[in-house]
Amino acid sequence: MQSANSMIAKPLRLSTASPSFAADLQARLHISAQDTKALSSTVEAILLDVKSRGDTAVLEYTTRWDGVKAQSMSELELTQTELKAAYDSLTPELREALSSAASRIKSYHEAQKKASGESWQYTDADGTLLGQKVTPLDRVGIYVPGGKATYPSSVLMNAIPAHVAGVGEIIMVVPTPQGIKNSMVLAAAYVGGVTRAFTIGGSQAIASLAYGTTTIPKVDKITGPGNAYVAEAKRQVFGLVGIDMIAGPSEILVLADGTTPPDWVAMDLFSQAEHDELAQSILLSPDAAYLDAVQASMDKLLQGMPRKDIIAKSLNDRGALIHTRSMEEACDISNQIAPEHLEVSSRNPHQWEPLLKHAGAIFLGAYTSESLGDYCAGPNHVLPTSGTARFSSPLGVYDFQKRSSLIEVSEQGAKSLGKIAATLAYSEGLQSHARAAQMRL
Repeated sequence: MQSANSMIAKPLRLSTASPSFAADLQARLHISAQDTKALSSTVEAILLDVKSRGDTAVLEYTTRWDGVKAQSMSELELTQTELKAAYDSLTPELREALSSAASRIKSYHEAQKKASGESWQYTDADGTLLGQKVTPLDRVGIYVPGGKATYPSSVLMNAIPAHVAGVGEIIMVVPTPQGIKNSMVLAAAYVGGVTRAFTIGGSQAIASLAYGTTTIPKVDKITGPGNAYVAEAKRQVFGLVGIDMIAGPSEILVLADGTTPPDWVAMDLFSQAEHDELAQSILLSPDAAYLDAVQASMDKLLQGMPRKDIIAKSLNDRGALIHTRSMEEACDISNQIAPEHLEVSSRNPHQWEPLLKHAGAIFLGAYTSESLGDYCAGPNHVLPTSGTARFSSPLGVYDFQKRSSLIEVSEQGAKSLGKIAATLAYSEGLQSHARAAQMRL
C-alpha cells in the first residue's frame, strides 16, 4: 500500500535572504554516505576473485545476482547477428529515432575531433621539430546500466565518440536481469559500432574488462555509468586501466527568470527526479510567485507520471526551490553547485551564459529541455556530477585518445638547448643528465 506522502512532491523552499541559507543549501546538497567500508571490501573481494578465477567467477556472479544461468561465457556473448536482428526488429519509428540520434551524436563528435583531437607539429628557428601526436586507444570497455531502467542512449554516447576517435575495439557489457535482453540496447550497440558485447554487469563486469579473462579481452579504459558497486569497482581498478569518471546521482539545476511556462520547468525537474531517489532537481529564480507556479504545476502533473513514487521521493529528499535576490545571484549559486545539467530558462539566456563557469552541460533558452541533450542534440550526455564540473568535462573524443609529445632536436638546437639543460641538471645534482646534454654540444 502506498503512503499518501509518496504522491506529493514538495521540494524544500529556500531563500538566499535567510541567514541560514548557506548551511541549508549544503545540507540539501549532501548525500548521506553509505557504508563505504563494507562496499569497498565487497567490491575488492569480487575484483580479486575475477582476477584469480576469470570466466568461472564471472559465471557464478552472473547467476547469483542477475539470475542468468549459463554454462559457458559463450552463452553470455551477444553476436553481431543478434545485435542486427534486434535493430531490424524495431518499428520504423524507433529505427529512425535511433539512427537520427546516432547521426547527430557522430556529427558533433567529429567536429570535436577536428577542433581538438588532431596531431600537430612545427619547426622552430634553430631547426628543432616540436609537436604532438594524437593516437586512439586500442581497446575500450563501455558499461551500460541494465537495472532499474535500460539506456540505449548511453550505448550511443559511449560507443560513438570512441568510434570517431578511431578506437580499434569497443567491448560492451550490460547486465540482463533474469536473462531479459532489451532490443533497443542491442540495436544501439549495432548502430554505435560495438565490436563485442556481453550480458554481464556489476563489479564482476568491471573486473573482467580491467584484468581480462579467457573470453573477455583486457581493455585500456572503461567508461559508462553504473550503480555504487560499479562506481567503486571503477575507482579500485583505476591506474591499471583508465576510467572516464566516478559518476554520482543525476542532477539538474534550472535558472529561471519567470518567462518559461511553469509546466515546462516542472517537467524538466521531473525528468531528472525520475532517474532514481537520489537524483537532485533544483530551481533558482528571483520571482517568488513563479516558484509557487512551478510547485502548483508539479502538484498537477505528478499523478500522471508512471514513476511518480521515485519522482516524489527524489524531490522531497533532495529537491529545492530557491528564491534568489537576482538572476546574477542565481548564476553565482549555480557556479558554487557546479551542476551536471544546467538549464538557463530565460527570455535572453545569452545575457547570463557568460556568468556561468561550472557545469557539465548548459542548455540555453526555454525550448532547450535537458532531455534533448540526453538523447539527440549531439553533445555527450555522460557528464561530471557531484560538483566535479569544477574540474572535469563531459565524455568526448579526447577521452578515447592519448597524446604523445614529438621532439626532434637539430644539431644547432642541441648546442643551445644543451647548455640550458646542463645548467639546470647540475643545479639538481643530476650529473648524467648534464653530461648527456653536453656530449652533443
